[in-house]
Amino acid sequence: MYLRRFSVTDFRSWPEAELELDPGVTVLVGSNGAGKTNLVEGIGYLATLGSHRVSSDAPLIRRGAEQALLRGEVHHQGRKLGVELEINSGRPNRARVNRSPVSRPRDVLGILRSVLFAPEDLSLVRGDPSERRRFLDELLVARFPRFAGVRADYDKVLRQRSALLKSAKPALRAGSRGRVRRAEPATSSSDDLPDDLTTLEIWDGHLARTGAALLAGRRELVVALAPYAREAFAEIAPSSDEIGLDYRSSLGTAGVAELPATTAELEERLLTRLAEVRGQEIERGVCLVGPHRDELDLALGEGPAKGYASHGESWAFALALRLASYRLLHADDVEPVLVLDDVFAELDAARRRALAGLVAGAEQVLVTAAVAEDVPRELDGVRFDVADRTVRRAGRVAEPVPGSEEAR
Repeated sequence: MYLRRFSVTDFRSWPEAELELDPGVTVLVGSNGAGKTNLVEGIGYLATLGSHRVSSDAPLIRRGAEQALLRGEVHHQGRKLGVELEINSGRPNRARVNRSPVSRPRDVLGILRSVLFAPEDLSLVRGDPSERRRFLDELLVARFPRFAGVRADYDKVLRQRSALLKSAKPALRAGSRGRVRRAEPATSSSDDLPDDLTTLEIWDGHLARTGAALLAGRRELVVALAPYAREAFAEIAPSSDEIGLDYRSSLGTAGVAELPATTAELEERLLTRLAEVRGQEIERGVCLVGPHRDELDLALGEGPAKGYASHGESWAFALALRLASYRLLHADDVEPVLVLDDVFAELDAARRRALAGLVAGAEQVLVTAAVAEDVPRELDGVRFDVADRTVRRAGRVAEPVPGSEEAR
Protein backbone atom coordinates (compact mmCIF):
# COMPACT_ATOMS: atom_id res chain seq x y z
CA MET A 1 0.00 0.00 0.00
CA TYR A 2 1.24 3.48 -0.79
CA LEU A 3 -0.05 7.01 -1.10
CA ARG A 4 0.49 8.36 -4.61
CA ARG A 5 -0.94 11.86 -4.19
CA PHE A 6 -1.86 13.87 -1.14
CA SER A 7 -3.19 17.40 -0.87
CA VAL A 8 -4.60 19.71 1.80
CA THR A 9 -6.66 22.88 1.74
CA ASP A 10 -6.98 25.10 4.80
CA PHE A 11 -5.53 22.39 7.02
CA ARG A 12 -3.54 23.64 10.02
CA SER A 13 -1.03 26.23 8.72
CA TRP A 14 -1.49 25.31 5.05
CA PRO A 15 -3.81 27.29 2.75
CA GLU A 16 -2.88 24.71 0.11
CA ALA A 17 -0.25 22.04 -0.41
CA GLU A 18 0.16 19.03 -2.66
CA LEU A 19 2.60 16.13 -2.69
CA GLU A 20 3.35 13.70 -5.52
CA LEU A 21 4.70 10.63 -3.76
CA ASP A 22 6.35 7.37 -4.82
CA PRO A 23 6.85 4.03 -3.10
CA GLY A 24 10.01 3.86 -1.03
CA VAL A 25 11.40 6.56 1.22
CA THR A 26 10.35 10.21 1.09
CA VAL A 27 11.88 12.76 3.48
CA LEU A 28 10.34 16.15 4.25
CA VAL A 29 13.05 18.53 5.49
CA GLY A 30 12.24 21.88 7.06
CA SER A 31 12.88 23.98 10.10
CA ASN A 32 10.67 23.71 13.16
CA GLY A 33 7.37 25.44 12.47
CA ALA A 34 7.64 25.10 8.69
CA GLY A 35 4.57 22.83 8.56
CA LYS A 36 6.05 19.41 7.75
CA THR A 37 4.42 17.79 10.79
CA ASN A 38 1.09 19.31 9.76
CA LEU A 39 1.34 17.46 6.45
CA VAL A 40 2.01 14.03 7.97
CA GLU A 41 -0.66 14.74 10.58
CA GLY A 42 -3.07 15.14 7.66
CA ILE A 43 -1.96 11.80 6.23
CA GLY A 44 -2.56 10.20 9.61
CA TYR A 45 -6.01 11.78 9.80
CA LEU A 46 -6.85 10.46 6.33
CA ALA A 47 -6.06 6.97 7.62
CA THR A 48 -7.56 7.09 11.12
CA LEU A 49 -9.98 10.05 11.24
CA GLY A 50 -7.99 11.32 14.20
CA SER A 51 -4.92 13.41 15.01
CA HIS A 52 -1.93 12.22 17.01
CA ARG A 53 -1.55 15.75 18.41
CA VAL A 54 -5.02 16.95 19.44
CA SER A 55 -8.24 15.25 20.55
CA SER A 56 -10.71 17.47 18.66
CA ASP A 57 -11.01 18.57 15.04
CA ALA A 58 -11.33 22.32 15.61
CA PRO A 59 -7.55 23.07 15.69
CA LEU A 60 -7.13 21.27 12.35
CA ILE A 61 -9.04 23.95 10.41
CA ARG A 62 -6.86 26.90 9.41
CA ARG A 63 -7.71 30.04 11.32
CA GLY A 64 -10.34 32.05 9.45
CA ALA A 65 -11.52 29.10 7.33
CA GLU A 66 -14.81 27.22 7.75
CA GLN A 67 -13.53 23.81 6.66
CA ALA A 68 -10.40 21.85 5.86
CA LEU A 69 -10.04 19.41 2.97
CA LEU A 70 -7.78 16.35 2.77
CA ARG A 71 -7.42 14.35 -0.45
CA GLY A 72 -5.43 11.23 -1.14
CA GLU A 73 -4.92 8.71 -3.93
CA VAL A 74 -4.20 5.27 -2.47
CA HIS A 75 -2.71 2.37 -4.44
CA HIS A 76 -3.10 -1.13 -3.02
CA GLN A 77 -2.80 -4.51 -4.75
CA GLY A 78 -3.35 -3.05 -8.20
CA ARG A 79 -6.34 -0.92 -7.18
CA LYS A 80 -6.50 2.86 -7.04
CA LEU A 81 -8.93 4.68 -4.73
CA GLY A 82 -9.42 8.37 -4.16
CA VAL A 83 -10.37 9.48 -0.64
CA GLU A 84 -11.55 12.94 0.36
CA LEU A 85 -12.35 14.18 3.86
CA GLU A 86 -14.09 17.43 4.66
CA ILE A 87 -13.49 18.64 8.22
CA ASN A 88 -16.20 21.16 9.08
CA SER A 89 -16.63 23.73 11.80
CA GLY A 90 -19.98 23.51 13.56
CA ARG A 91 -21.42 20.72 11.41
CA PRO A 92 -20.69 17.06 10.69
CA ASN A 93 -17.65 16.06 8.70
CA ARG A 94 -18.16 14.48 5.30
CA ALA A 95 -16.27 11.99 3.17
CA ARG A 96 -16.08 10.83 -0.44
CA VAL A 97 -14.57 7.81 -2.14
CA ASN A 98 -13.77 8.22 -5.82
CA ARG A 99 -15.76 11.50 -5.64
CA SER A 100 -18.92 9.73 -4.47
CA PRO A 101 -20.26 10.66 -1.01
CA VAL A 102 -20.37 7.97 1.66
CA SER A 103 -22.96 7.91 4.43
CA ARG A 104 -20.44 8.27 7.29
CA PRO A 105 -16.80 9.38 7.43
CA ARG A 106 -15.83 6.13 9.14
CA ASP A 107 -16.81 4.26 5.96
CA VAL A 108 -13.42 5.29 4.52
CA LEU A 109 -11.46 3.54 7.27
CA GLY A 110 -9.28 0.77 5.90
CA ILE A 111 -8.65 2.41 2.52
CA LEU A 112 -5.41 3.97 3.76
CA ARG A 113 -3.64 2.38 6.70
CA SER A 114 -0.67 3.94 8.38
CA VAL A 115 1.57 3.54 11.41
CA LEU A 116 2.90 6.83 12.74
CA PHE A 117 5.98 7.30 14.95
CA ALA A 118 6.09 10.71 16.67
CA PRO A 119 7.65 12.43 19.70
CA GLU A 120 4.24 12.21 21.36
CA ASP A 121 4.68 8.41 21.48
CA LEU A 122 6.67 8.75 24.70
CA SER A 123 3.29 9.16 26.42
CA LEU A 124 2.51 5.54 25.52
CA VAL A 125 5.00 4.55 28.21
CA ARG A 126 5.03 7.53 30.57
CA GLY A 127 1.51 8.90 30.13
CA ASP A 128 -1.91 8.11 31.55
CA PRO A 129 -3.75 4.81 30.90
CA SER A 130 -6.01 6.63 28.43
CA GLU A 131 -3.02 7.00 26.07
CA ARG A 132 -2.49 3.24 26.01
CA ARG A 133 -6.22 2.52 25.61
CA ARG A 134 -6.28 4.89 22.66
CA PHE A 135 -3.27 3.12 21.16
CA LEU A 136 -5.01 -0.25 21.42
CA ASP A 137 -8.28 1.00 19.97
CA GLU A 138 -6.65 2.78 17.03
CA LEU A 139 -4.65 -0.33 16.15
CA LEU A 140 -7.78 -2.45 16.55
CA VAL A 141 -9.63 -0.24 14.06
CA ALA A 142 -6.64 -0.30 11.68
CA ARG A 143 -6.78 -4.10 11.66
CA PHE A 144 -10.57 -4.43 11.60
CA PRO A 145 -12.36 -1.19 10.60
CA ARG A 146 -15.70 -2.53 11.89
CA PHE A 147 -14.44 -1.82 15.41
CA ALA A 148 -14.83 1.89 14.71
CA GLY A 149 -18.57 1.29 15.02
CA VAL A 150 -18.11 -0.85 18.13
CA ARG A 151 -16.01 1.85 19.76
CA ALA A 152 -18.49 4.59 18.80
CA ASP A 153 -21.41 2.58 20.18
CA TYR A 154 -19.60 1.96 23.45
CA ASP A 155 -18.64 5.62 23.84
CA LYS A 156 -22.26 6.66 23.25
CA VAL A 157 -23.59 4.21 25.83
CA LEU A 158 -20.91 5.28 28.32
CA ARG A 159 -21.85 8.94 27.94
CA GLN A 160 -25.55 8.21 28.43
CA ARG A 161 -25.02 5.98 31.45
CA SER A 162 -22.55 8.41 33.04
CA ALA A 163 -24.99 11.28 32.54
CA LEU A 164 -27.73 9.24 34.24
CA LEU A 165 -25.49 8.47 37.23
CA LYS A 166 -24.66 12.16 37.63
CA SER A 167 -28.08 13.73 37.01
CA ALA A 168 -30.18 11.16 38.89
CA LYS A 169 -27.73 10.49 41.74
CA PRO A 170 -30.13 11.38 44.64
CA ALA A 171 -33.05 9.34 43.22
CA LEU A 172 -30.79 6.41 42.37
CA ARG A 173 -29.33 6.41 45.88
CA ALA A 174 -32.79 6.41 47.45
CA GLY A 175 -34.05 3.71 45.09
CA SER A 176 -31.04 1.53 45.76
CA ARG A 177 -31.52 1.78 49.54
CA GLY A 178 -35.22 1.02 49.25
CA ARG A 179 -34.55 -1.99 47.11
CA VAL A 180 -32.15 -3.41 49.67
CA ARG A 181 -34.62 -2.89 52.54
CA ARG A 182 -37.41 -4.67 50.67
CA ALA A 183 -35.19 -7.69 49.96
CA GLU A 184 -37.09 -8.24 46.73
CA PRO A 185 -37.00 -11.77 45.27
CA ALA A 186 -34.94 -12.28 42.16
CA THR A 187 -38.11 -12.86 40.13
CA SER A 188 -39.59 -9.41 40.88
CA SER A 189 -40.45 -7.28 37.87
CA SER A 190 -38.42 -4.19 36.97
CA ASP A 191 -41.78 -2.40 36.98
CA ASP A 192 -41.58 -2.45 40.80
CA LEU A 193 -38.35 -0.44 40.79
CA PRO A 194 -38.00 3.36 40.78
CA ASP A 195 -37.86 4.76 37.24
CA ASP A 196 -34.25 5.93 37.52
CA LEU A 197 -33.05 2.56 38.80
CA THR A 198 -34.94 0.72 36.07
CA THR A 199 -33.33 2.99 33.48
CA LEU A 200 -29.91 2.29 34.96
CA GLU A 201 -30.44 -1.46 34.60
CA ILE A 202 -31.31 -0.94 30.94
CA TRP A 203 -28.08 0.99 30.41
CA ASP A 204 -26.20 -1.74 32.29
CA GLY A 205 -27.29 -4.14 29.58
CA HIS A 206 -26.21 -1.80 26.79
CA LEU A 207 -22.84 -1.18 28.44
CA ALA A 208 -22.21 -4.90 28.95
CA ARG A 209 -23.12 -5.72 25.34
CA THR A 210 -21.02 -3.03 23.65
CA GLY A 211 -18.23 -3.28 26.23
CA ALA A 212 -17.91 -7.03 25.75
CA ALA A 213 -17.43 -6.60 22.00
CA LEU A 214 -14.70 -4.00 22.51
CA LEU A 215 -13.05 -5.99 25.29
CA ALA A 216 -12.97 -9.15 23.15
CA GLY A 217 -11.20 -7.24 20.40
CA ARG A 218 -8.64 -5.78 22.78
CA ARG A 219 -7.98 -9.17 24.39
CA GLU A 220 -7.18 -10.79 21.06
CA LEU A 221 -5.09 -7.78 20.01
CA VAL A 222 -2.86 -7.83 23.10
CA VAL A 223 -2.19 -11.54 22.69
CA ALA A 224 -1.25 -11.04 19.02
CA LEU A 225 0.80 -7.88 19.58
CA ALA A 226 2.93 -8.95 22.56
CA PRO A 227 5.46 -11.21 20.77
CA TYR A 228 6.03 -8.63 18.03
CA ALA A 229 6.67 -5.96 20.65
CA ARG A 230 9.17 -8.12 22.55
CA GLU A 231 11.03 -8.90 19.33
CA ALA A 232 11.14 -5.27 18.19
CA PHE A 233 12.37 -4.02 21.59
CA ALA A 234 15.16 -6.61 21.63
CA GLU A 235 16.28 -5.35 18.21
CA ILE A 236 16.22 -1.67 19.21
CA ALA A 237 17.63 -2.06 22.73
CA PRO A 238 19.50 -5.38 22.83
CA SER A 239 21.24 -4.63 26.13
CA SER A 240 18.02 -3.91 28.07
CA ASP A 241 15.78 -6.34 29.94
CA GLU A 242 12.92 -8.06 28.12
CA ILE A 243 9.59 -6.24 27.97
CA GLY A 244 6.11 -7.59 28.53
CA LEU A 245 2.53 -6.58 27.63
CA ASP A 246 -0.57 -7.55 29.58
CA TYR A 247 -4.15 -6.34 29.95
CA ARG A 248 -5.62 -5.34 33.29
CA SER A 249 -9.42 -5.27 33.25
CA SER A 250 -11.92 -3.62 35.59
CA LEU A 251 -13.47 -7.09 35.82
CA GLY A 252 -10.80 -7.83 38.41
CA THR A 253 -9.00 -10.48 36.37
CA ALA A 254 -5.25 -10.95 36.71
CA GLY A 255 -4.10 -10.33 33.17
CA VAL A 256 -5.31 -11.20 29.70
CA ALA A 257 -5.04 -14.95 30.34
CA GLU A 258 -7.88 -14.81 32.89
CA LEU A 259 -10.34 -12.93 30.68
CA PRO A 260 -13.30 -15.04 29.51
CA ALA A 261 -12.81 -16.60 26.11
CA THR A 262 -16.05 -15.54 24.41
CA THR A 263 -17.93 -12.28 23.95
CA ALA A 264 -21.02 -13.81 25.60
CA GLU A 265 -19.00 -14.74 28.70
CA LEU A 266 -17.48 -11.26 28.81
CA GLU A 267 -20.95 -9.70 28.65
CA GLU A 268 -22.13 -11.87 31.52
CA ARG A 269 -19.08 -10.98 33.61
CA LEU A 270 -19.57 -7.28 32.94
CA LEU A 271 -23.19 -7.48 34.09
CA THR A 272 -22.15 -9.31 37.25
CA ARG A 273 -19.43 -6.80 37.99
CA LEU A 274 -21.76 -3.85 37.37
CA ALA A 275 -24.17 -5.31 39.92
CA GLU A 276 -21.34 -5.72 42.43
CA VAL A 277 -20.25 -2.07 42.24
CA ARG A 278 -23.68 -0.49 41.80
CA GLY A 279 -23.68 1.08 45.24
CA GLN A 280 -20.26 2.64 44.67
CA GLU A 281 -21.26 3.97 41.26
CA ILE A 282 -24.44 5.53 42.61
CA GLU A 283 -22.58 7.07 45.54
CA ARG A 284 -19.82 8.54 43.36
CA GLY A 285 -21.89 9.26 40.27
CA VAL A 286 -19.38 7.67 37.90
CA CYS A 287 -19.14 4.50 35.82
CA LEU A 288 -16.54 2.22 37.44
CA VAL A 289 -16.65 -0.84 35.18
CA GLY A 290 -15.93 -1.24 31.48
CA PRO A 291 -13.15 -0.98 28.89
CA HIS A 292 -12.81 2.75 29.64
CA ARG A 293 -11.34 1.80 33.05
CA ASP A 294 -8.91 -0.83 31.75
CA GLU A 295 -5.13 -0.60 31.37
CA LEU A 296 -2.47 -1.95 29.04
CA ASP A 297 0.29 -2.95 31.45
CA LEU A 298 3.82 -2.44 30.15
CA ALA A 299 6.63 -4.22 31.97
CA LEU A 300 10.41 -3.89 31.74
CA GLY A 301 12.12 -6.85 33.35
CA GLU A 302 10.48 -7.48 36.72
CA GLY A 303 8.94 -4.02 37.14
CA PRO A 304 6.53 -1.66 35.39
CA ALA A 305 8.05 0.33 32.53
CA LYS A 306 6.52 3.54 33.83
CA GLY A 307 8.83 4.76 36.56
CA TYR A 308 11.50 2.10 36.01
CA ALA A 309 12.54 2.58 32.38
CA SER A 310 15.20 5.18 31.59
CA HIS A 311 14.48 7.88 29.03
CA GLY A 312 16.21 5.84 26.32
CA GLU A 313 14.41 2.64 27.30
CA SER A 314 11.07 4.46 27.35
CA TRP A 315 11.73 5.69 23.83
CA ALA A 316 12.78 2.22 22.73
CA PHE A 317 9.58 0.76 24.25
CA ALA A 318 7.40 3.29 22.43
CA LEU A 319 9.17 2.58 19.15
CA ALA A 320 8.77 -1.16 19.75
CA LEU A 321 5.00 -0.72 20.13
CA ARG A 322 4.81 1.10 16.81
CA LEU A 323 7.06 -1.42 15.06
CA ALA A 324 4.97 -4.24 16.50
CA SER A 325 1.86 -2.54 15.11
CA TYR A 326 3.43 -2.41 11.67
CA ARG A 327 4.52 -6.05 11.79
CA LEU A 328 1.13 -7.21 13.02
CA LEU A 329 -0.63 -5.40 10.17
CA HIS A 330 1.94 -6.82 7.76
CA ALA A 331 1.19 -10.32 9.06
CA ASP A 332 -2.47 -9.62 8.29
CA ASP A 333 -1.39 -9.05 4.65
CA VAL A 334 -1.66 -5.28 4.97
CA GLU A 335 1.36 -3.10 4.18
CA PRO A 336 0.69 0.18 5.98
CA VAL A 337 2.38 3.45 5.13
CA LEU A 338 5.04 4.20 7.76
CA VAL A 339 5.32 7.80 8.96
CA LEU A 340 8.31 8.84 11.11
CA ASP A 341 7.65 12.36 12.34
CA ASP A 342 10.82 13.97 13.68
CA VAL A 343 11.75 10.91 15.73
CA PHE A 344 15.44 10.66 14.80
CA ALA A 345 16.28 13.89 16.63
CA GLU A 346 15.17 12.14 19.84
CA LEU A 347 17.41 9.08 19.39
CA ASP A 348 21.08 8.36 19.80
CA ALA A 349 23.10 7.22 16.79
CA ALA A 350 22.79 3.49 17.56
CA ARG A 351 19.02 3.61 17.91
CA ARG A 352 18.72 5.77 14.78
CA ARG A 353 20.52 3.12 12.75
CA ALA A 354 18.56 0.30 14.35
CA LEU A 355 15.19 1.90 13.65
CA ALA A 356 16.17 2.88 10.12
CA GLY A 357 17.30 -0.66 9.35
CA LEU A 358 14.05 -2.11 10.67
CA VAL A 359 11.73 0.08 8.57
CA ALA A 360 13.78 0.62 5.42
CA GLY A 361 12.15 -2.31 3.61
CA ALA A 362 8.58 -1.04 3.97
CA GLU A 363 6.68 -0.27 0.78
CA GLN A 364 6.40 3.42 1.66
CA VAL A 365 8.15 5.38 4.41
CA LEU A 366 7.54 9.10 5.01
CA VAL A 367 10.07 10.87 7.23
CA THR A 368 10.18 14.42 8.58
CA ALA A 369 13.35 16.05 9.91
CA ALA A 370 14.54 19.53 10.78
CA VAL A 371 17.92 18.80 9.19
CA ALA A 372 18.71 16.16 6.58
CA GLU A 373 21.72 14.95 8.57
CA ASP A 374 19.40 13.54 11.25
CA VAL A 375 18.11 10.94 8.76
CA PRO A 376 20.27 7.77 8.64
CA ARG A 377 21.69 6.78 5.27
CA GLU A 378 19.65 3.57 5.40
CA LEU A 379 16.65 5.84 4.71
CA ASP A 380 18.09 7.72 1.78
CA GLY A 381 15.24 8.68 -0.51
CA VAL A 382 13.44 11.44 -2.34
CA ARG A 383 13.69 14.77 -0.52
CA PHE A 384 11.15 17.59 -0.28
CA ASP A 385 12.14 20.95 1.20
CA VAL A 386 9.39 22.56 3.28
CA ALA A 387 9.63 26.32 3.83
CA ASP A 388 7.56 29.49 3.49
CA ARG A 389 4.34 27.50 3.02
CA THR A 390 5.74 25.71 -0.01
CA VAL A 391 6.82 22.13 -0.63
CA ARG A 392 9.53 21.67 -3.24
CA ARG A 393 10.99 18.41 -4.52
CA ALA A 394 14.77 18.59 -4.15
CA GLY A 395 16.30 15.31 -5.33
CA ARG A 396 17.79 12.81 -2.90
CA VAL A 397 18.43 13.15 0.82
CA ALA A 398 22.02 11.98 0.80
CA GLU A 399 23.46 13.41 -2.42
CA PRO A 400 27.03 12.13 -2.92
CA VAL A 401 29.78 14.75 -2.65
CA PRO A 402 31.54 15.30 -6.01
CA GLY A 403 34.84 13.42 -6.07
CA SER A 404 33.90 11.11 -3.20
CA GLU A 405 33.87 7.32 -3.33
CA GLU A 406 30.05 7.37 -3.43
CA ALA A 407 30.05 9.73 -6.44
CA ARG A 408 32.36 7.36 -8.31
